[in-house]
Amino acid sequence: MRTLVDLALDNFRLKKVAYADIRFVEEESEGISTRNGVVEDLTASHSRGFGVRVLINGAWGYAASNQLSSKSVEQTIIKAIKVAQASGLILSKKVRLAPVEVIKNGRYQTPFAKDPFAIPLSVKVKLLLRADKAMKQTKKIMVAQAFYRAYRMKKIFASTEGTRTDQEILETGAGISSLAADGHEVQNRSYPNSFRGLFQTRGWELVEEADLVGEAPRVAEEAVALLTAKQCPAGRFDLILDGPQLALQVHESCGHPTELDRVLGFEASYAGTSFMELDGLGKLRYGSDKVNIVADSTAPLGLGTFGWDDEGVPAQKDYLVKNGLHVGYLTSRETAPIIGKTSNGTMRADGWENLPLIRMTNVNLEPGEWDLKELIADTREGILMSTNKAWSIDDRRINFQFGCEAGWEIKNGRKGQLLKNPSYTGITPQFWRSCDAVCNDKYWKIWGTPNCGKGEPSQVMHVSHGVSPARFRKVKTGVMKE
Repeated sequence: MRTLVDLALDNFRLKKVAYADIRFVEEESEGISTRNGVVEDLTASHSRGFGVRVLINGAWGYAASNQLSSKSVEQTIIKAIKVAQASGLILSKKVRLAPVEVIKNGRYQTPFAKDPFAIPLSVKVKLLLRADKAMKQTKKIMVAQAFYRAYRMKKIFASTEGTRTDQEILETGAGISSLAADGHEVQNRSYPNSFRGLFQTRGWELVEEADLVGEAPRVAEEAVALLTAKQCPAGRFDLILDGPQLALQVHESCGHPTELDRVLGFEASYAGTSFMELDGLGKLRYGSDKVNIVADSTAPLGLGTFGWDDEGVPAQKDYLVKNGLHVGYLTSRETAPIIGKTSNGTMRADGWENLPLIRMTNVNLEPGEWDLKELIADTREGILMSTNKAWSIDDRRINFQFGCEAGWEIKNGRKGQLLKNPSYTGITPQFWRSCDAVCNDKYWKIWGTPNCGKGEPSQVMHVSHGVSPARFRKVKTGVMKE
């Protein structure tokens, strides 16, 4: 692939394009899931190819191929140039790229202890089946499931500006879930998170540390207990969100609306725009002064952690919300100049075949000062909610509703009885302005989201959110009756 990179750069020079880059990507993944004592799914995939971007007279052209040959590279470059020339015929405004530091022979690799792909298949299957069996020991568990997935990506990037980087990213994830039923209703409980568990840029050690077998009985028992638990009350209560749920809240109500291409309308036809408009930058009171949210692609363990994005921009940390004030966006080299900035390195593509888009990296809520036990003790009447079950948010990311797997009543500073079907609703800036406490770094953890969709045609990206539990005052909860 390095030989083909040199060939591509020679071709770019010969054709005298204003700017061009080439990105070679090789990916492999494997996944296992069990259900009620049976291996339900066992998959493995491998893919490799390259994509070419060219900029001619202010217009982009893109083309890709999975044929790794000199002839294919030359043909793909010609195709990308033709696309750029055709795009230029209807161009309303020329693209201007923000400057970026030239990186020569840059290298980055995910640190890990145990390569999950090197662990025998029999070991992985046996572990999941043991966790599966441990959940099924509890009566009224109708469906027990266990999951594992690993993903590796190798990527070479080179541009006509002189940047050349070589990266290898490794991700691992695992989880369990129990579905209980009693003939009248159904309840589910997951660990360490819903939607197939916890994902981080780590190796097999993540699965071992998660202790799926050890946690399985508790997960099953909580699912059964939810069947007879008290219904989540409707009203206004102080709300404490645990890590997994708050991570999704950050994802939907801060991560997506700070993507600058949404703000500029590039995403309007498919995934909506944003209420965080340009005239509010530096002015919009997004949250309370306790709310500090950063895009940090240097954060250890995050699925949005890397050395350089798909434009060769270095990983970095940049505030989106500072002391409650909206101060930044997720940007690219093309969009950053519109707000007088340089790119903060958020351009990534799903595989080799797709054009890079602005994507979340690790959008993190910085920790506060509270201990969780002290925060509960400080709450007179509230609800602690855990683990997402369902959500809905409008296409400007302002009106939302979330449902969780489990809740606990808080009365006079004590965590009380279990609540089923907990839910809450709000308006994004009002909700974040009601945040009066964030737990400290002892509780802070980075939660991976390996299935974030965006683009048309749709691209799936792996992103993360680091959070610790937080409290929000007088939030609407439960189902209001007319």
